[in-house]
Amino acid sequence: MVPDIEPRLLRAFSAVAEELHFTRAAARLYVAQQALSRDIRRLERQLGTELFVRTTRQVALTADGERLRPYAQTVLAAYDDLATAFSGTGPRPLLVDLNSPDMSGGRVLARARELAPDCELMARFESGLTGAAAEILAGRLDASFGRVAGLDPAVRARLAWQPVRYEPMAVVLPDDHPLADRDEVELSALAGQALYAGAGNPRTREWTDLAALLFAEHGVRLAPPAPLAVGAEEFRRVMAKSRTPVLAVVGFPAMPGTVLRPLTGPVPLSPVALVWRRGLRHPGLDALRTAAARLAAEEDWLAVPDGAWLPELDAALMRGA
Repeated sequence: MVPDIEPRLLRAFSAVAEELHFTRAAARLYVAQQALSRDIRRLERQLGTELFVRTTRQVALTADGERLRPYAQTVLAAYDDLATAFSGTGPRPLLVDLNSPDMSGGRVLARARELAPDCELMARFESGLTGAAAEILAGRLDASFGRVAGLDPAVRARLAWQPVRYEPMAVVLPDDHPLADRDEVELSALAGQALYAGAGNPRTREWTDLAALLFAEHGVRLAPPAPLAVGAEEFRRVMAKSRTPVLAVVGFPAMPGTVLRPLTGPVPLSPVALVWRRGLRHPGLDALRTAAARLAAEEDWLAVPDGAWLPELDAALMRGA
């Protein structure tokens, strides 16, 4: 029979399982590394098994560690619910990463705040699901939005997601670009040109990967890495200097000195999902999921136009979520 296990030991295990690094896990729990190591050894003795393989270079879960993880998450979530129910206060704030408050994720967050006014849903503006996913798994974020197919499969396996929208893609052009006077831009008109799609930005690899797949089929070149422009004025300055068109989506916010034109021939789609850590339970997450589903139904966000361009892996992951 397994003895009663203190929640502290399960929290120690969960922190190390997510960080795969004892020093970072100890800092996250605000305990000394030696105390954390003692708790892990005590838990292993109680369960009669090793939970981690430790070397001088890395920490990895054993098979029994992987088996324990979902049970630990369930037990800890129940303890958190119990503490919340009798604490006299609401749940902790839910941290949500957005690209921009005016795009799909921002609209979902605004609707969720209406649905759950007693929850504190805090926005973070980091941009890029690759970067946000690492923050989610480290416990520094709760949810984000983006393209799950562009994530490493090992990372994706630890996340849950819900389809939100297929966003038609667009191009941002200098307002005096030869194509700027068109209502829409065919991909064939961009053949041979270089478009910037975040190359070199480690936080947005999923977006660069999607662009590379699209460009390879239509003869468009991926622009080399460039300094990351933060803010409208920096974006305007860099655009004016480089004059490199930028791959975007139709909801991309207006930037000075530029025009935004939808792409056609075919219409390329950027699949957006709401993403969170597996096992997370929070009323704010429930509100986000409800808001996403309602907006998708009201505005037909998950409709795929005939002949649209969408990689098969993206379509499969959005269908199978």
